[in-house]
Amino acid sequence: MLLCIVLKQDNSHPIGIFDSGIGGLTVANAIAKRLPNESFIYFGDTAHLPYGDKSAESIKHYSKKIASFLQSQQCKMVVIACNTASAVGYKTLLSQFEDKELLINVIDPVVEHVRDRVGKGKVGIIGTKRTVSTRSYSKKIKSLAPHLQTTELATPLLAPMIEEGYFNNNISQTIINDYLSKKPLANIDALILACTHYPLIQGQVEKYYKQEKRNIPIVDSANVVAQKVEQVLKQKSMLYIGKDKPAYRFYVSDYTTSFENTAKIFFHEKIRLEYYPMWQ
Repeated sequence: MLLCIVLKQDNSHPIGIFDSGIGGLTVANAIAKRLPNESFIYFGDTAHLPYGDKSAESIKHYSKKIASFLQSQQCKMVVIACNTASAVGYKTLLSQFEDKELLINVIDPVVEHVRDRVGKGKVGIIGTKRTVSTRSYSKKIKSLAPHLQTTELATPLLAPMIEEGYFNNNISQTIINDYLSKKPLANIDALILACTHYPLIQGQVEKYYKQEKRNIPIVDSANVVAQKVEQVLKQKSMLYIGKDKPAYRFYVSDYTTSFENTAKIFFHEKIRLEYYPMWQ
């Protein structure tokens, strides 16, 4: 039986962020840029990536353990920086939080953004098999923006490709082009990158549409979620306004070179990975 853990509301405490691997670093980077005074603890479950081909029960199990770990580190808020975990595990994790608003998923802020920014037409959604199978985005858009149509396409090769550091080259462009040219994405008016790995290939997605002479707005979760984090912390008067330099800590459940290399791209310095074998 899971106990509801009360987060002590100390504004100097870090923000907790987790993902199956490196994808959530796009969200962590956006939060760091938007809220430069805030510290964070990042957990990449590299032992079990990608989440997109895991069972719902496995994803819920991993998410519960990671959220509990972040809470034990006195994180004042937890951000599920993974679309698959957001789609499958968010409702389950709510029971661990006394203040439900201090658990942020990546889907709701993106859908709210689309509702406010996309006036009409068809919205394309690309993500992992598991995220697409839940139809979480389509259901949420239908609820909040019924004037919009949606179409979804699973793109299972993209997250593992990015996780291995295999992007921004000719081969990755060929794979991306093949996915984007498929029939379900024909005649869309906007595209949601429904995986936090995908901002790392956003330039290549934009290149495809530029070659096709189509002006398609691309919506990624990183900046949108960072805005949501700032909004909630402001509303609750929980932003850190002290003078201490922010601290960033990175935990992984299994060491990968690509994680370290990608983190260096974002944070412009070599980071120290801390191994946390929570699965033993």
